[in-house]
Order: sequence, then structure tokens, then C-alpha cells
Amino acid sequence: MLSTKSAETVRATLPAVGSAIGEITPLFYDKMFAAHPELLRDLFNRGNQANGSQRQALAGSIATFATYLVEHPDERPDAMLERIAHKHASLGVRADQYPIVREHLFAAIAEVLGDAVTEEVAAAWDEVYWLMANALITLEERLYTAAGTPGGDVWREYRVTGRFQETDDVATFVVQPVDGRPLPASRPGQYVSVQVELPDGARQIRQYSLSGQPDAGLQFSVKRVTGDAAGSPAGEVSNHLHDHVQGGEVLRVSAPFGDVVLDEGDRPLLFASAGIGCTPMIGMLSRLAADGSARRVVSVHADRSPYTHAFRAELRQLTEKLDNATAEVWYERPEDGGDREGTGEAITFHEGLIDLSRVEVPAGTIAYLCGPVPFMKAARAQLLEAGVAAADIHYEVFGPDLGL
Repeated sequence: MLSTKSAETVRATLPAVGSAIGEITPLFYDKMFAAHPELLRDLFNRGNQANGSQRQALAGSIATFATYLVEHPDERPDAMLERIAHKHASLGVRADQYPIVREHLFAAIAEVLGDAVTEEVAAAWDEVYWLMANALITLEERLYTAAGTPGGDVWREYRVTGRFQETDDVATFVVQPVDGRPLPASRPGQYVSVQVELPDGARQIRQYSLSGQPDAGLQFSVKRVTGDAAGSPAGEVSNHLHDHVQGGEVLRVSAPFGDVVLDEGDRPLLFASAGIGCTPMIGMLSRLAADGSARRVVSVHADRSPYTHAFRAELRQLTEKLDNATAEVWYERPEDGGDREGTGEAITFHEGLIDLSRVEVPAGTIAYLCGPVPFMKAARAQLLEAGVAAADIHYEVFGPDLGL
């Protein structure tokens, strides 16, 4: 909880800080990376820095946390903190890195706001920062302990024992620990971080969802990210994996983390995905099928065509293996020879854009969403309209979670 004096100061200055946060965060990152270039080279996602999404996420999280402290002094935004902590844990973020962030963040605040940053204002926002930082440090330490990776030592070397081309731009990699120790524990829906060395010497890291059960090794799937006319850069790690990892190579892979995991009860489940968002859903379906689950399961997926639909065959096989499961698939452009609209099997095919209002949603459903953010926003709205409780709708974002 903020002290009473600091709460008053933060409340009074929050509009000024909030309106300037768009100037503060770029300056903060510039200062920090100038002093610690290894952080940009080996920890932070250079693609997300280039497109600005990481900067937006940091600004949003600090502003949200400060607002929460003054408007809900007896509560804490645990959903936001848990999500950030899992992302940090998958990167091996350490407690001794938080003072570095604080130093350069406050230098940027002082430079942008000038004389408005009095000693009293600086002390109040310092209190906000350390309340958030210490909450994250505590959560991350718990995650490290649970994963058996004390101090954030989350990395192990894995050998690539299999590669499978799902579509032209999606590949699945299976890896086994080089040290011969057992695979780490994981839960359906979680992800691992993969670190690769690029031609310029940088060791960039990206997270990829586990897309199968760890019976023959950790399995994760990677979509090749290409640049676009809007200026988004091509994916450095995804392209490296697609172009240079065929089998037998050694990769640095983190322990599994992630807060969006399969519910272990007996309530109905609905999985709604689009594009590569199907990867965590296939992981969850694989677990349900392996367990012979009798739960009611509805899978809904949207894709451009049957030929861009990764795990298309697996969706059918897993759905048919489960006694109480059905699936509905929408293709924007079904080609000749692809599946057309039809019924009578475990899967129903549709043409056009996904429409959850056409899907029967069982009472008491727990829903999981993954895909582009506009898709998830639309799907969430349709599920709320169908009577699914907001607390029962979970989503995974591939990249900084600007929605939080």
C-alpha cells in the first residue's frame, strides 16, 4: 500500500506523468541501452523495441499500477503482475536488474518533466516503482523455486531431435536435454523461451507455446515472421530457426512458464484461436486426449485457408479421440480440394470470418483465446454476449500484452 502522503502526490501528478509517458519511455530505453547495451543485445526483444510495443507495455503497466494503488488501495492488480512475472521468469530476469531500470526510468522522468519533479514527487513515484518491483521480484522468486531454477537460472541446453513442417511458414521443433536430466514439468498452455545467437553476435530470445505433450521431448512451434509495409521488422529468431535449425543443433531453452494454463476441473471448455494462436490450444487438447477426458470441449479456429492452418490434421484426430468434443473451423479463402462447409463429423467447416454466435456455448464454460488482438477482442465480446463470465475468459498474447 502507498503511504497516505505518497498516494495524494501520485493522484495529483498521475495526469502529468500519464500524458508524458509517451516521451518518458523512449528516453528511458535509450538511456538504459546506452549504459547497458548487453540488455538490448541479449535480453530485450529488438523487434518489439523497433515497433514500439514493448515501450507501450512498460508505460501502460506503470500507469495501470499507479492508478490501481490510488483507486483501490486495499487491492493489487494481480492479473497484470502474474502475467509480467511469468514473462520475466521465462527470460531469467534477476532482482539485481530492477535498480538498473529504476535509475534510468527516473532519469528520464526528471528530464521530461523538469522542475515538476520535486523531491516529494520523486519520493512518491519511487514508492510506486518499488511496490511494483518488489511484488514482481517476490512472484518471480516463487516461480523460480517452483521450477527448480533458483536465482533465475532457467536455461538449459537442448538438442533438436525433430523438426516437422506444419505449413509453409510454421515449423514444429522437438528438443531433448543435452545433460540427460529429466524434462522439466510443464502445464498445457505454457511456453518456453528459446535463445539463439544471431550473425551480429546478439543472443536474442523469443517465447513459443508448447504444442504437444512432453513424452518425446519439449515440443514448440514457430511461425516465420516476415516484415511488412507498415515497418514491422522481420522476426530475427523465427527466421533463424526456420532457416538454420534442421535437426541435431543445440539450443538454449528455458524452463516452461505461463499463467494461461488448462483448467483441471470438469467444467466445459471452449478453445477459440486464429492463425498460429492454435499452438497452445493443441497442447491443451493433447493433454485432454491423453487423459481420456470426458469433459465437453468445443474448439473453434479461424484461418486464411486449409493450407495455412497449422495442426489441421491434429485438430481432427484429437477431436475425434475425445468422446465429448466438437470443432468448428472458419476459412476465409477455402481453395479447391479443401474442406468446405459441412456437418455430420466431429468438425464443422465454414467459409468467411469466424462467428461465435453460431456456436453452441455450454453453460458454465471456461474459455481460452489466442490469436491476433482484434480477433480476441471480438471473440471475448461474443462470449460475454453468450453468457460466459468475464472471469472465465482467459487469453494469451504473443508479444507484449498491451490489453492489460
